[in-house]
Amino acid sequence: MRGKGYIWGLLILGVTILACSRQGPAATPWNPSNLDKIKTPCPAGVDLTGSCLLTPTPTLPWYIPATRVPGTPILTPTPDAPRTVPTLRQDPEEYTVQSGDTLAIIGNLYSVSYEEIAKLNQITNPDSVGVGQKLLIPAPTPAGKSPAFKIIPDSELVYGPYSITLDLPAFIQSHGGYLATYSEKVDGKTLSGAQIIQKVAEDFSVNPRLLLSVLEYTGGWVRSRNIDMVLQQYPLGYYDQERSGLYKQLTFAANQLNRGFYLWKVNAVPAWLLADGAIFPVEGTINAGTAGVQQLMATLYTEDDWLMSVSQAGIFRTYMELFGYPFDNTLENLIPPGLAQPEFQLPFESGVPWSFTGGPHPGYGDGSAWSALDFAPPGEQAGCVESDAWVTAVAGGIVTKSENGIVVVDLEGDGYVQTGWSVLYLHLSSKDRIPAGSIVSAGERLGHPSCEGDVSNGTHLHLARRYNGIWVSADGILPYDLDGWISSGDGQIYNGYLDKNGVSIEAWNGKREENQIQR
Repeated sequence: MRGKGYIWGLLILGVTILACSRQGPAATPWNPSNLDKIKTPCPAGVDLTGSCLLTPTPTLPWYIPATRVPGTPILTPTPDAPRTVPTLRQDPEEYTVQSGDTLAIIGNLYSVSYEEIAKLNQITNPDSVGVGQKLLIPAPTPAGKSPAFKIIPDSELVYGPYSITLDLPAFIQSHGGYLATYSEKVDGKTLSGAQIIQKVAEDFSVNPRLLLSVLEYTGGWVRSRNIDMVLQQYPLGYYDQERSGLYKQLTFAANQLNRGFYLWKVNAVPAWLLADGAIFPVEGTINAGTAGVQQLMATLYTEDDWLMSVSQAGIFRTYMELFGYPFDNTLENLIPPGLAQPEFQLPFESGVPWSFTGGPHPGYGDGSAWSALDFAPPGEQAGCVESDAWVTAVAGGIVTKSENGIVVVDLEGDGYVQTGWSVLYLHLSSKDRIPAGSIVSAGERLGHPSCEGDVSNGTHLHLARRYNGIWVSADGILPYDLDGWISSGDGQIYNGYLDKNGVSIEAWNGKREENQIQR
């Protein structure tokens, strides 16, 4: 997807994490299985008829700063400064169909339903549009005003520091619902419900507590044993034959949560487009975490159900019942002011020319921030071909994941990708791929580029960064610095440059003279 409405590369966020590397003498070691069930009182002003129930509360890791103590006065949750959101268009606008477009994609781009576009352009088959075709896009007509109610803090949407405090398997088993006995084959392996949620949380960098709350609200999977046959197949109530089963439903949810979160962060979304085509202009006083939930619920529900889901009686209430008051887990400023990227190398060996094939684009899925760059190894052949070239570590750390084309390196060395910097290397071949648990130094071999993992039409490396669970943009205020090569973009997905000492290398799809780069 490309064009207006999808320039979400800039990330201005921040959390101060203590930089010490040792536990103080008075600190209590964190043990995720050391669960203490406590009664969480309902915060003042939150009327849930006393239903803030027993929730597992592991001790926080010693280096995560404490938040509000339950029972003390509640401050304004996630006090973002009100913003002026983009205004809705008042007149129709012409659009030229591009490769990969559908009427639904174009409708999302312009906050109008595909049915409206089809009607205005007298299109009888909405699945039949051609590249280069000119379409007239109608001006959106608002159905009402979006709620200003804040549902969750930003830190409860991302797979950040506080997600460490959840013992996911124990929590699911303690509630004894359908999820506790569920299993499904994913990428050739049979995974439990807990393993599926963990995988989605890690891959998309979305908080598992939020995924559980959504799953319980839409399908009752966490606390109910007897689940309707339809909801067993479509637990979100999102009826798409290509997205049946828990894993595909949750990957859809995580992608939409990210989309709302990161679009809000760069002030690039004027309105929510609901499942029935209704349009609700975005409220300028919410926060990014709330925007993510409003976006997901908009894809699932029509007007009345959407308004309920994003109210105090919706996802917020379900979260409260499962985990307590969400703003008790607030960590403001997930990326601290003045944060600098650690020293990074280019991700390949010296003297070997690679092709810079992809400028800033989403880190995972198509909803996350544009935190990724693509590089293709030497060779004349196109497509998915075997390569003997080596992908190398841009910086040192510990390998926390190595499977299905993915290698993740935690640069802090504590084994938690939720804290500090982590780097995702995607499309690494199973051949010679470094195992999880390995300690690596900058420049050390990680594996060979391939097409394994996610979707790829050619052998390459997809490189992406996160900090405290936030996908960090490649074309914002904190660009990549790879051996002095600084990344930038032009607002179009995959377009971009690497610049160093007056030399500029442009990203191109394929091998060209303009995109060759080496250490």
